[in-house]
Amino acid sequence: MFELSMFSLKGKTAIVTGGSRGIGKAIAIGFARAGAAVVVTSRKIADLEAVCNEINSFGGKAYPIQAHLARMNEIQSMVDASMEKLGDRIDILVNNAGTSPAAAGVLDVEERLWDVIMNLNLKSLYFTSQAVGRIMKKQGSGKIINIGSIDGLKPHRDVSIYSISKAAVRMATSAFATELAACNIQVNSILPGPIQTQMLQSTWMVLPADKQDANRSKFETSLPTGRIGHVDEIVGAAVYLASGASSYTSGTEVIIDGALQLNSPMNDALG
Repeated sequence: MFELSMFSLKGKTAIVTGGSRGIGKAIAIGFARAGAAVVVTSRKIADLEAVCNEINSFGGKAYPIQAHLARMNEIQSMVDASMEKLGDRIDILVNNAGTSPAAAGVLDVEERLWDVIMNLNLKSLYFTSQAVGRIMKKQGSGKIINIGSIDGLKPHRDVSIYSISKAAVRMATSAFATELAACNIQVNSILPGPIQTQMLQSTWMVLPADKQDANRSKFETSLPTGRIGHVDEIVGAAVYLASGASSYTSGTEVIIDGALQLNSPMNDALG
């Protein structure tokens, strides 16, 4: 029988990677408000401490762990440190760490750029899921949530590597969901559209200062909702996927983009 308490994360433990800002920060705070103890990781220790102080200030439990997850040796170190902080149990993993798209056409991309984006957006996600998945298997349960992007649904000009990495995240989600289903581990992904973050803001920062506001306004007007989403609008889906309410939900993609992926040039043509 359904009860609202199924959405509670009270007594649960979580790791949120890339949790020092943007979507990761919002999810970490949301999980803490829902009752979970949270390890927040990123490369920026000062930002991590600020997030954890904010969580602890309202009675939540949060622990900062600095880690560069594109480095393989730091993945296991982060997981080991998290186990120590969280009492030898990890109920929830949110793979949010990632790097922003760099503007380069397919004929201009260099190997270094490929490696930087793929190592953080895909390789770190895969091997962090592997390390935590082994723990969850021993526990007999777990939740893994991958933060993808609608850019993984179709390519966009000059961000091909980013789009490819996010398309691969979709397949990684399916692969882990398939193999871990029998272990009572649910693996799902959230695909945000344009959300107000520093990553999105960087899209306009490459333009001349006098054109940034006009370009942003034009972009917002082109969206079906007429606005960019807020990080807090991702949190509800993350809490659902982390909670007992999603016990039969696995291998699923939750698209949160204000209907952008449904938008068609034909709609604009028809007014």
